[in-house]
Amino acid sequence: MTKHFIGIAGNIGVGKSTLTAMLCRHLHWSPFLEDVADNPYLADFYDNMQQWSFHSQIFFLARRLRHHRQLLAWPGSVIQDRTVYEDAEVFARNLFQQGWMMERDYTTYTDLYQAVTAILPPPNLVIYLRASVSTLMTRIQRRGRAYELQISPQYLEQLNQLYEEWFESFSLCPVLTIPADQLDFVANGDHLDLIIQKIFERLQGKEVVEL
Repeated sequence: MTKHFIGIAGNIGVGKSTLTAMLCRHLHWSPFLEDVADNPYLADFYDNMQQWSFHSQIFFLARRLRHHRQLLAWPGSVIQDRTVYEDAEVFARNLFQQGWMMERDYTTYTDLYQAVTAILPPPNLVIYLRASVSTLMTRIQRRGRAYELQISPQYLEQLNQLYEEWFESFSLCPVLTIPADQLDFVANGDHLDLIIQKIFERLQGKEVVEL
């Protein structure tokens, strides 16, 4: 049996965890869900982003690199909620661009990230869930996590732009982009079936997959 390692990428509230769980349930694969609550720097980071952004991002990077290695050795097929690449390409870059991470720290962080990912085998496929800010805000409000309810549309738009820039140049593995504004895989079983079909088409090497 062929083993697959798939990463799901996308902005806050886009549905990464939900899609991970649904795909794994249908395909009988193993889910690997993101958990940010155990970052010991988070409280300090939210209190003083500029002082603690480097520490917090280094923690996330180290932990996700470790998880990535574990998933490469996983005995069966697995789907990961959020990839190692997003920490650097989207979230750390945004902290730097907004002035919450000093250039010296950002340079050190990116040097480490690039050195490690250059020798880290990529997933077989990255699924990019793309959604508009209005869709993201609706889903964030719906799930009601207290620490997310203060997220501004402007912040989500900044992240959306960085996601788009990242995927324009991402070439480490195949990518399947899913328009999450149009495909409601939670409420519509046909949409989930379509996504599963397109995942396997992309895994089988099709260069262009129409959704």
